[in-house]
Amino acid sequence: MKIVPKFGLMLVLAGSLLMSSCAGYYVYERPAEPVYARPAMPYPGAVWVEGEWAWNGGRYVYVHGYWARPRPGAVWIRGHWAQTARGWRWRPGHWR
Repeated sequence: MKIVPKFGLMLVLAGSLLMSSCAGYYVYERPAEPVYARPAMPYPGAVWVEGEWAWNGGRYVYVHGYWARPRPGAVWIRGHWAQTARGWRWRPGHWR
């Protein structure tokens, strides 16, 4: 009998996590990107992955960019801020 309530609780938690990750986080003002020096390219052909904004502690925090090995047949698409009716939302960068 204890399995059913635990399973139900796990289902509710999983659903809430899924919904929160799909909904995203919105802010009223778009944060300003910090200025910092890009480190030197560590090896030929490295691709610079721009910094990203991550939701942490109830606010967006900036995570610095880094050099990465290129993925065959893919290009890095930089993340960007999108303005919506609910406020500003960060759209993360990705390989395409």
